[in-house]
Amino acid sequence: MNGDLSGAKWFKSSRSQAGRECVEVAHLDRGMVGVRDSKNPSGPTLVFSPGEWDAFTAGITDGEFNSPES
Repeated sequence: MNGDLSGAKWFKSSRSQAGRECVEVAHLDRGMVGVRDSKNPSGPTLVFSPGEWDAFTAGITDGEFNSPES
């Protein structure tokens, strides 16, 4: 899915620490959401539709992506 990244304003979580593995997020036109690696800002970007982003964040909230207990 394509999104116009030219005017994107990228941000990291307030819990992010300098030098750590972080992602940056940007709200794009038409409700699209971009995600990229903060250590490689000129690298590839994932672009999600509003519905895809909502499903992803709901999955995080519901613990869908938590590691299984050992």
